[in-house]
Amino acid sequence: MKKITILFALLISGLFAAAQDVYKQKGYEVTFISKDPSFSPALKDRLIKTFFEVYPKLAKEYNKKTSKKVTFVIDTAYDGVAATGNDTVVFSAKYMAKYPGDIDVVTHEVMHIVQAYGNSDGPGWLTEGIADYARNKFGVDNAGAKWALPAFKSTQNYDNAYRVTARFLVWIEKNVKPGLVKTLDKQLRDHTFTNDSWKNLTGKTVDELWAAYAANPTI
Repeated sequence: MKKITILFALLISGLFAAAQDVYKQKGYEVTFISKDPSFSPALKDRLIKTFFEVYPKLAKEYNKKTSKKVTFVIDTAYDGVAATGNDTVVFSAKYMAKYPGDIDVVTHEVMHIVQAYGNSDGPGWLTEGIADYARNKFGVDNAGAKWALPAFKSTQNYDNAYRVTARFLVWIEKNVKPGLVKTLDKQLRDHTFTNDSWKNLTGKTVDELWAAYAANPTI
C-alpha cells in the first residue's frame, strides 16, 4: 500500500502500550508490536520468518542502503490489508486472522521500505506494480495464499497497478529489456524517472509497450 502519513499518525498513536518483541538476524532487525492479544503465535512466527527470508534479498537486489530496522504492527483498528510508511508495516489483525496463508503481504509491504521513493513524482501505479513484481519473484508462499499474476484481459491497462502492472513488467523483462525493473526502481528512488524513461530504456513508449504486450501477452 502507499505511504500515508496521516494514516500512520493515527495508527501508531498509543503504540507503546502494546506488546513488543525485537528480533535480530544477520544485521537486520524487526520489532514486532501486537495490539491483538489473541493474535496467533504461529502466524507471528511465520511473518517474522518471512521478513528475514525476503528482506535481505530485496535489499541486495534493489537497495543495499535500505533501513536495517523495520517495525511490524498488528492493529485491530485498521480495516485495510496492510500499509507501510516510515519503515513500519501495519497489518490488519482482522485480515491476517481471516487469511493466515497470505504471509507474502510481508514481501509486498517491505518492498515499499526498500523502494524508499519518498516524495517521488513517479506514478503510484508503477510503485505498486514493482512491489507486486517483487512479491511474484521473491514471495515464499504465494501458492499457499492462492496469489498469482492474473491472466491478460483486453479490459486491462498498464496503469491498473498491483498484479496487472506486475505481469506487464514480467513480460517486458522477458521480451524487451531484462533488468528494466531494477533500473526503473533506481530512477524512482533517485527522482530521475520521467515519462520518457520507457522510451529511453526500451526504445518504445509505455503505450507502445502495452500494445505489443496486448498483442502477445504470453509470459
